[in-house]
Amino acid sequence: MSIVVTGATGHLGRLAVEALLNRGVPAGQIIATGRRIDALADLAERGVVVRRADFDDEASLREAFAGAEKLLLVSGSEVGQRARQHGNAIEAAKAAGVRFIAYTSIAKADTTTLLLAAEHLATEQLLAASGIPHALLRNGWYIENYTGQLPVYLQHGIVGAAGTGLVSGATRADYAEAAAAVLTTEGHAGEVYELGGDEAFTLAEFAATVSAATGKQIAYTDLPAEKLAEVLTGAGLPAELAHVLADADLGLGRGELFTASGDLRRLIERPTMSLADAIADALR
Repeated sequence: MSIVVTGATGHLGRLAVEALLNRGVPAGQIIATGRRIDALADLAERGVVVRRADFDDEASLREAFAGAEKLLLVSGSEVGQRARQHGNAIEAAKAAGVRFIAYTSIAKADTTTLLLAAEHLATEQLLAASGIPHALLRNGWYIENYTGQLPVYLQHGIVGAAGTGLVSGATRADYAEAAAAVLTTEGHAGEVYELGGDEAFTLAEFAATVSAATGKQIAYTDLPAEKLAEVLTGAGLPAELAHVLADADLGLGRGELFTASGDLRRLIERPTMSLADAIADALR
């Protein structure tokens, strides 16, 4: 069994490779791909097969996927380009004879109103039309979306437009472990997994947990979405991205990033990492 992972130079893809290794998949049966194979040199030293793959270079995708039986299609990061790019990957997988695809989608992709979800839903539809057996890993929000901003929060506090909405955040490592479980066990074709952490939290609760961990009082300030977008652009984000992120906060407030499915816990066969532990790890 040979498993190819896209985006292995990124956070989630890299963790997925590590999770496959931890589950006992021989290194020589894992194909780690990315645009910059020099960033994968340490994996190559451990026996992992390393190949260049660029979502915009269809020939590179066909070459990277050659001989693989299963594919973890980690969604790309270029908002506005992803549906086309993922389509390239799906066509390359079909040409290479890949027999199963696990795709990292977004929570409630078929019902959510989040702007971020449109390309994920389009990709899900492309997978359905491809005829390749597949599973949808509808990842919720990464806790790292927040813990990665801890230095900013500690200096300026936390702002958002999520109200009292609950987010079922989980760590990238937990999502990666779930992906590895799906790729290394049977019976997942046709399944749709709504993945999220066991412990949902509001942004005010996140602020309180940061306060408890640091001993510094951190406040959460709720803003109108338009004002949040202005704050984000003022911090240097492109206006389009700021708009998308503010829209995501509105979706969070509507419950679109909350799930009580328990799918993530069942796939990894243990509780998901708690918010307090994730914050403590980030602070370390």
